[in-house]
Amino acid sequence: MDKILEQYERYSYAEKVLISAESETQGNWCHEYRKLKAKVETIQKCQKHLMGEDLETLNLKELQQLEQQLESSLKHIRSRKSQLMMESISELQRKEKSLQEENKVLQKELAEKQKAQRQQAQWDQTQQQTSSSSSSFMMREAPPATNISSYPVAAGGRVEGPAAQPQPRIGLPPWMLSHISS
Repeated sequence: MDKILEQYERYSYAEKVLISAESETQGNWCHEYRKLKAKVETIQKCQKHLMGEDLETLNLKELQQLEQQLESSLKHIRSRKSQLMMESISELQRKEKSLQEENKVLQKELAEKQKAQRQQAQWDQTQQQTSSSSSSFMMREAPPATNISSYPVAAGGRVEGPAAQPQPRIGLPPWMLSHISS
């Protein structure tokens, strides 16, 4: 019986402690909620003032403080804006320099390719002129062929008669042909 009573007292004491802790926690939460709600209202009121709204409730001193706060904020904003613009300008200048260098390289490559094309065209033109002059120089009609079958063939299979004489080569200049045939 004593044990049962002891257990009952322990459980009832633990229950009282939990209930009191809950009520304290709940009271703390209510107090914290009120504080946070007041902060939110103050922040919203300041935001309205900064936006130029609800200024009728402010006196001269509060308006001057608000003005100073706005001017200070504007200085910070302009400073940050200037910093970002300078960084952007620096980045664009680096890009410009890089693109100019790339452009110079491409212009040099283009000039080299154009020079190579001009040289190739000149070389082709020189080759055409050389081949046309050499072909007219080298192309000469062979003297009329003589009928080899009308001349007797010697025992060794050589042709005797005018056909046995060395024939001038086709494609030699005329001054060489006249030298060979005489």
